[in-house]
Order: sequence, then C-alpha cells, then structure tokens
Amino acid sequence: MGELLGYARVSTAEQTVDAQSDALRAAGCSRIWIDTASGATTSRPELDDLLTHLRPGDTLVVWRLDRLGRSLPHLLQTVESFREKDVAFKSLTEAIDTTTSGGRLIFSIFGAIAEFERNLIRERTQVGLTAARERGRVGGRPPKMTPARIKQAKRMRDSGMHLTEIAEVIGVGRTTLYRHLK
Repeated sequence: MGELLGYARVSTAEQTVDAQSDALRAAGCSRIWIDTASGATTSRPELDDLLTHLRPGDTLVVWRLDRLGRSLPHLLQTVESFREKDVAFKSLTEAIDTTTSGGRLIFSIFGAIAEFERNLIRERTQVGLTAARERGRVGGRPPKMTPARIKQAKRMRDSGMHLTEIAEVIGVGRTTLYRHLK
C-alpha cells in the first residue's frame, strides 16, 4: 500500500491551516503540502509539487473537496487524472474515498451531475441565441472598423500616411487595420 499524502489550502494569509493540518495528520498523512491561494487561481505551487510526488498506490487526502478543485468539473478532471495514475483520492469532510466502491459511486454521480449541468447550460445558451436571432439581434461585439472608419483610413493611406499612424489615429490595432484595408 502506498503513502497517504495531504494537501491543504487557505485563500488568504490571514486564514489558518491548523484545522486542516490536524485532520490530515490524524488521517495518517505522512506529509502535507500547504498553499495560500484562491481556489479560482491556477497557480498553486505546492499542489504542483505534491502531484510530482504521487506514485501508483498513493492516496491524495484533502480536508474538504473545495480545497482541491476550483469547480466540480475541475475536481472531477483532477481525480480522473489520479485514477489514470493508480492514485486514490480521499476527502475527509465529505467521507469520499475512491479506494472503496461507495467512494467511486459518489464520484460517478458527481460526474453525471456535472455533465447534466454542462448540457443544461449549453441548451439554455442555444435557446437564448435562437430567440435573439429571431428578433433580429446579431451576437458578438460591434465591429471597430465601421464603413466610415474604413473610408477615412483609405483616405489617410492614399494621402501617404503610414499604417501605424493611421491605426493610432483611428484607435484600432494594426492587425485590425490591415485586415480591413486589404
């Protein structure tokens, strides 16, 4: 059997990680990695380091699910990557342990819920876009280069002005200007 490796995270330096660390030690973790970072951030150096230490047969242990994942889909993706490496996952507060059939069942249910949520969002978005189109509304941001601006840019170019200067005067990027003056 592999090692139990713990991961704890707090969002700000003012918060304490003591309760998480105590619970992880009590669960038998031989080592604990601690990050101070928002759950929404992708930069978590201690978690990255921990992931390099995981070996087949090991179990990553967290105090609560939200300490590891930014969202349910992110959490599911992370735990699935563990499974592919023969690494188990355990959350103490939610009593989830992927080394047991019950823990795997709970994670399968989470996966189904996340997929259902994604499908609902996709369906609602499509219905909204269709309704907007039927009312004559076109999506996307308005173009920066209106016909009047294109005409002005062509006059400026024909008078010998450099394209970089034209882009600056009109207030668009050079790439946008080049695309419209082809």
